[in-house]
Amino acid sequence: MSTRRFTWLLAMLASLALIAASCGDDDDETSTEETTEETTAEESTEETTTEETAAEGEAAAGEGSIWVLLPDSATSDRWEKDDRRFFKEGFEAAGLTEGTDFSIVNAEGDATVQISQAEQAIGDGASVIVLTSNDSGSGATIIDLAREAGVAVVEYDRFNTEGSAGGDVYVSFDNVRVGATMAEVLEPAIDGLGVDTPNVVMLNGGEADNNAFLFRDGYAETVEARVAAGDWALVDDQFVPDWDNAEALAIFDQILVGAGNEVDAVFAANDGLAGSVIAALENAGLDPTTVPVSGQDATQAGIQNVLLGKQTMSVYKPIRSEAAAGVQAALALRAGEDVAALTGDFTIIGINADGTPADSPTGDGVVPYIALVPIAVTVDNVADTVIADGFRTVEELCTPEVAEVATDVCS
Repeated sequence: MSTRRFTWLLAMLASLALIAASCGDDDDETSTEETTEETTAEESTEETTTEETAAEGEAAAGEGSIWVLLPDSATSDRWEKDDRRFFKEGFEAAGLTEGTDFSIVNAEGDATVQISQAEQAIGDGASVIVLTSNDSGSGATIIDLAREAGVAVVEYDRFNTEGSAGGDVYVSFDNVRVGATMAEVLEPAIDGLGVDTPNVVMLNGGEADNNAFLFRDGYAETVEARVAAGDWALVDDQFVPDWDNAEALAIFDQILVGAGNEVDAVFAANDGLAGSVIAALENAGLDPTTVPVSGQDATQAGIQNVLLGKQTMSVYKPIRSEAAAGVQAALALRAGEDVAALTGDFTIIGINADGTPADSPTGDGVVPYIALVPIAVTVDNVADTVIADGFRTVEELCTPEVAEVATDVCS
């Protein structure tokens, strides 16, 4: 018998003993006031522990461990700095023990290693794998391995489209909306340059990541409409293999050379790519503060570039909320519950196996998609968003170079 069940049995026996004693003692009088106070106290305790009890109930209801497979720590520092700690906090709050009930591992950019980690999870008796794949092909392999072993899969942040029917649920932000958020901020910034026909570049993520296409869909709608109207000129539209920042630097160097340095704005798909754009501009002797550049992930470096005026904006995707939704989905799958019926600070839509949006959360070939809402971060709301949420701190952002410029935030 497990310790949890043994403890529960002792508590039940104790409760029965108390009830029996109460019923057998007719002379034991309790005042209405005392009864009311005890009831009120019990109700208050129940209210303050509802979330904890619910989480423990979900955790206790299922069997098998939960494994979280993270992709790397190079393309974005979020995976180790943020996602890991938020998953750990969420599972521990649900009463799970790391190393026994859940494990969090990182493949450090090696798809073969991640497949081995998935095999290790299956061999460990995992009932749920939370997967952020290195690429869609290896992700599909992991999903197939899990399905064959009867292990549920939460596709976390990245959806895998190559050769797989998809996992049991997809947890991410509304990725088309992420790209659209970039366009909402950059469009007026580009129009405010005072250039007759601004030269615009779209620097997208890795083609092996379906999200890269969704992000591009979001900002390309605006870019293509403005180009078709003759307002802007599209200089280049390139994907960066594996989101590799060094590759992005080389690609953008070539774009600048080909355009004779005449690039006025860049839709960069994340903060890492934006950092490469900024470095290339500086290497070419150009002032990045005069070139609107987007980003995503609200990384430390990205927000510092925003404060320095070198990056126009970053998309903040509250990773604590995303990880919480991932924890909720994993616990629901572990308990055998319907993830399409979950509720929270998100909407549940659907995504087809090929990565395109679906008309509903369920149906043949449709994976339920827990979609969260992204937030645009500019120099004007850094304090009210990422700092206010505790996602970034003044101490980590305000290095001497940044503090000298961003006095409002760093003072």
